[in-house]
Amino acid sequence: MSAPATGAPLGAADDSRDRGRYLLDRTSLLGPLLLLPAVVYILALVGFPLVLALLYSVSDATIGDQSIDLVGLDNFADAWGDSGFRQALRNTVVFTLVSQIVVVILANILALVLSADFHGKRLVRFLVLLPWTTPVALGVIGWLWMLDSVYSPIDWALREVGLLGRGTPLGPRRNMYWLAEPQRAQLSVLLVHVWRMLPLSTVILLAGLTSIPQDVREAARVDGAGFWRQLFWIRLPLLLPIMAVAVLFGMVFTSTDMTVVYILTRGNADTQVLATWAYFRGIDGGNLGQGAAVALFLFPALAGIAALMLRIARRTETS
Repeated sequence: MSAPATGAPLGAADDSRDRGRYLLDRTSLLGPLLLLPAVVYILALVGFPLVLALLYSVSDATIGDQSIDLVGLDNFADAWGDSGFRQALRNTVVFTLVSQIVVVILANILALVLSADFHGKRLVRFLVLLPWTTPVALGVIGWLWMLDSVYSPIDWALREVGLLGRGTPLGPRRNMYWLAEPQRAQLSVLLVHVWRMLPLSTVILLAGLTSIPQDVREAARVDGAGFWRQLFWIRLPLLLPIMAVAVLFGMVFTSTDMTVVYILTRGNADTQVLATWAYFRGIDGGNLGQGAAVALFLFPALAGIAALMLRIARRTETS
């Protein structure tokens, strides 16, 4: 007598289980469900701060009074009229463009070298990737010691090989004072940016090289194409979409970085960039509105560059 009574709940449980499994198999439901954590993460850590920065940039908010009283575009106009801002903008553009040109050239060379088979290739790959895995503040502190005005090991090596000192090509002084003189300070900042971004670009281009079909290389080799012809007619054109992504990442990371300049030179006038200028105006100076305006100045340019790079990559892939 009890068998029919127990059979119905079991059947209902099976039906509900099958219904739940069917719902999870639907891509229209499963896709948004899997994307939900990433959307929440982006909204919490990117969307909310961006909206808050936009509100601050058009207000007179300060450290002491964070109430948002709208003042229009006065903060942007005041920033543009400041000579310190224009110098920071100029330095940001120069550091970003020059460093990325050097990084792209060196990354292509390193990727070609690391794609070949040789003894100790894994160790070399690890050493090339090491600067990117090192925390940026720790790595820049190491550079701060190497570029020290008195105890720099670079200056010691130059003295030992006879390039620095009395009667040498680099002058009679015993030290180069890398971070004290304007042009050398700018060169030092560029050097550290290249050191930091080179591993990432190399890994991206190396992945692109390994994805080139082997039959394309063998066909070019059979047709008698040498190294340079394969490089300029096969490898570089096929790597152009990957290279655009590497340049995009490098430009975003370099133009928005404040750690390198802040640790090396404390953001002096010769090496000031927009990120450090926004920090000094908004946090140290207490003017949150102007700090937010300075920080947002590059946002339209970076968004346009990102759209352009992705468009170039898409067109290259389709062609």
